[in-house]
Amino acid sequence: MTDPSTPATVQDTTDEIHVVLPLEALRELASYVVPRIRGFIKTSVDVASGSNPDADISLMVLALSDLLSAGAHLGAVTDIVPPKRFEPDLEGQVDLDPLREALRKRFGELDEYPEIVDPIADEEVEDSEISADIATIIECLTHGLHHYDSGNQIEALWWWQYSYISTWGERASGVLRVLQFMLMHLRLDVPDDVAEEARYQALFADAD
Repeated sequence: MTDPSTPATVQDTTDEIHVVLPLEALRELASYVVPRIRGFIKTSVDVASGSNPDADISLMVLALSDLLSAGAHLGAVTDIVPPKRFEPDLEGQVDLDPLREALRKRFGELDEYPEIVDPIADEEVEDSEISADIATIIECLTHGLHHYDSGNQIEALWWWQYSYISTWGERASGVLRVLQFMLMHLRLDVPDDVAEEARYQALFADAD
């Protein structure tokens, strides 16, 4: 039996030995990441269905924050190396067009937003869509879930780590920032007379 406290090793066809995380650490990482991935997908589907329209933005902020926490854990550990240097075959892919369209309708004119493509390399700005970004994130996540639910857990962790760094982490961060600005405007953009009345009531309450 393999001692979970020692690093597991895998050997590829080039006879190079790669040291990966201890098996127990991989299990702990999976136990933290997987519920947050499933939770994000469920919340996205719920929001797209319009089941709780008054809380759409808040629910997505919570789900994105949880997902990015999982991504941060994946990005913080050493590179995860799968046992085989090719992906096992997967049966079919989920059609995300209905979800994307439903989310587009939910967010309406707020769905599109301008974004700097790469704030490090250049200042090019392009148009993005919340609905398309969420669909892209879910596409990456479900690809890993297919591996995970098929018993290929290390393969799944490798894929989530790679796609977090290359794709869905950046997309999730962008959408989260936009939704946070939406919350800011919804909470703080009030008529001057309403704001003045609120300040007056706060001062009056302090005087009491």
